[in-house]
Amino acid sequence: MTVRTLVLLRHAKAETPGELPDFERRLTARGDADADAAGSWLADERLRPGLVLCSPARRTRQTWQGVSVALAQADPEAPAPEVHYEQRLYDGGRTEVIDLLRAVPEAVHTVLVIGHNPTMSDVSILLRPYDSAGELTALRTAGLAVHRAEGSWSHSEPFSMPLVTVHTARG
Repeated sequence: MTVRTLVLLRHAKAETPGELPDFERRLTARGDADADAAGSWLADERLRPGLVLCSPARRTRQTWQGVSVALAQADPEAPAPEVHYEQRLYDGGRTEVIDLLRAVPEAVHTVLVIGHNPTMSDVSILLRPYDSAGELTALRTAGLAVHRAEGSWSHSEPFSMPLVTVHTARG
């Protein structure tokens, strides 16, 4: 049976909403450093994604940029993952994330999803089996939740992927 790993990442710290539309909010300097730290943590944990599903909002794209640079610096010979910018990760909720996971090709073993709260936290809570110990509170900015399970992505269902670890990246 194939083990699949899902890494949920809430985007790094973004500027306070102002005159720009929410979709265009940029990362702060701290957010840039935290995105880099998230990539370094993923590299240290050997959690290199084969596929990245990312919200197209500016702050999530910038988060992926920081993560990808850190991953490439950690292992310049590793192939870059396929990246899909999914509007449903900006507009949708947990149902849309589960639908995206069900469509992941079986050859992909590790998926990184970069999105927004409350959706990232909601998905992490939804995926955990009923008998999971401990509680996951809302992911902070640059917060990562790692889930693992055996089987096919097409069988992604609520309560089917235990939470392995949670980490908040700080640069």
